[in-house]
Amino acid sequence: MAARIEPLLTVADLDACPDDSNHYELIEGELFVSRAPGIPHQRVLNNLQFALESYVKENPIGIVVPGAGAVFSDYDAVIPDLVLVRNERWSEVVTEIRFTGAPDLVIEILSPGKENRDRDLLVKRQLYAKYGVAEYWIIDAENRLVQVYRLQKQRLENVATWRNGEEITTPLLPDFRLTVTAIFNL
Repeated sequence: MAARIEPLLTVADLDACPDDSNHYELIEGELFVSRAPGIPHQRVLNNLQFALESYVKENPIGIVVPGAGAVFSDYDAVIPDLVLVRNERWSEVVTEIRFTGAPDLVIEILSPGKENRDRDLLVKRQLYAKYGVAEYWIIDAENRLVQVYRLQKQRLENVATWRNGEEITTPLLPDFRLTVTAIFNL
């Protein structure tokens, strides 16, 4: 394993980043900077949030939160697009204004560019597995599909890929149904 030359950054360093329109995330002490999401990204997020909020209104099993910070350690702090935490776990997962434990469901909407895709598909997936996220959805607007990963033996393993016209279901959300087409209905 190669040694890092630069010093690892901490959450304190992250808090010192400028308050601008960029998103600053820290994974294993490495800083990742991305632009604020565009309108198509936010519309997909809105569709997902509406579907999940409607579900938990009818089935009050948890709380849905968009774009809140998740600080898992001094070296790991990210901003998931959307999360769901079951009611019985809320107090162990949330500390004051941010997530400090693993949400039950984390959803990331891929941003354009190889670096962004790799970060969500590989780096964040490993991070979320490390801290025990039960289920991780990758929303790929470019290819109009949803990949679902479930925690199995400390790894988030791909258990399903849904495409346009197919319906998303998950044991995490009994009786939840959402077509992939509805997510990308902009």
